[in-house]
Amino acid sequence: MSLDASIPFCTTDDAWWKLIIQPFIAGFVGWLTNVIALKMLFYPVEFMGLNLVRWEQQPFGLFGWQGIIPAKTEKMARKAVDLMLEKLLNVKEIFSRLDPEEFSNVMDRGLILLIDRIISETAMEYMPRVWKGLPDDVKDEIVVKASIESNQKFLKLFMQDMQEHIDDVLDIRHMSVTACVQNKALMNKIFQECGDAEMAFIERSGFYFGFLFGLFQMSVYCFSQEVWILPVCGFIVGWLTNFLALKVIFRPLEPKKVCGLTMHGLFLQRQQEVAVTFARVNCVEILHTKAMWDAIMTGPLHRNFFAMLRTHSIAFTDNLLGGMRTFAIAGMGAQKFNDMKEAVAQKILDGLPGIIDQSYAYTTDVLDMENTIRTKLSELSYSEFEAVLHPAFEEDEIQLIIVGAALGLIAGLLQQFVLLEY
Repeated sequence: MSLDASIPFCTTDDAWWKLIIQPFIAGFVGWLTNVIALKMLFYPVEFMGLNLVRWEQQPFGLFGWQGIIPAKTEKMARKAVDLMLEKLLNVKEIFSRLDPEEFSNVMDRGLILLIDRIISETAMEYMPRVWKGLPDDVKDEIVVKASIESNQKFLKLFMQDMQEHIDDVLDIRHMSVTACVQNKALMNKIFQECGDAEMAFIERSGFYFGFLFGLFQMSVYCFSQEVWILPVCGFIVGWLTNFLALKVIFRPLEPKKVCGLTMHGLFLQRQQEVAVTFARVNCVEILHTKAMWDAIMTGPLHRNFFAMLRTHSIAFTDNLLGGMRTFAIAGMGAQKFNDMKEAVAQKILDGLPGIIDQSYAYTTDVLDMENTIRTKLSELSYSEFEAVLHPAFEEDEIQLIIVGAALGLIAGLLQQFVLLEY
């Protein structure tokens, strides 16, 4: 009996090409489904389609799609930030690195201009005739004395108080999550830049795994050409290639010797490299000095910050005007004197946020957030390292696998149609 006769499918001369191309088609399907699934993981950033029915924090609607990560940005960001604060950052320790005296020094120029303006405006409002009648050198002496007082006592004491109560004025968790929610592309950027090598592997491995399964599919198709064979095989290829690729990235968790080869999760092998990228992206895009000061002054705890600032401003004003108290009260009355103190304090509250940017360079350098995150992330055990980044999207791997399987099923149906036609 000839080989052709023993294989039901091989009854015509052109049947062989339909078998030979199947591993290559399966490889192509595996590659294509992985590429498309990855794109659907990140894009579109905003929901695209008819926004008639949406499920909360789900990528799909009744008619449309949003990237899995953008759709679940808030949930993922919260989980990632919680783990980062638990494993990588101690906010109080970070801010204890600031030297209040040095901080005051870098703010000196801005403070002098601010105090000069506050004194001039307040004096013209509450004692215009007296202030106009003072010689310029006396005015300058008052401003210089006030500036020295503000530098040596006010700002220094205020920064010490702020360091001690940093958790009462800065909500890093809210700041980070809000930044990601307002700009969903940030989460995409973190995953794409940290996992660029793994994304490329997922795409390539789709072809390799698909080709291997295609050999099995070819064997099955030799003996049965039922219409369901190719769609089912396409479904399996789409599911299997995504499943295996994702498992190979994070497993095994610890290096293992198998037949003389060291097996270890691809992502885990790049811990040192990923630590550098993760720290850089987070500190450039989210945890930078400007963002932290903005969060302090406008975030959910801003009232605590301004209450603290007001307390120190009142104390500073008392010290500044203390020597003139008797004469000032005699000239303008106690109530007006108290009003003037409140006005000075309020002007400091209004003016300080406008010059705080002069401290950015010093603060960034001293806090050294990027090196802190990089060092601590690179020193974690493999299980701890995996726990920082993997859980943020682990629960959504099933959606990525389902997307791949669905795309594989469609490809299998198209393949069946083409083979029937030819």
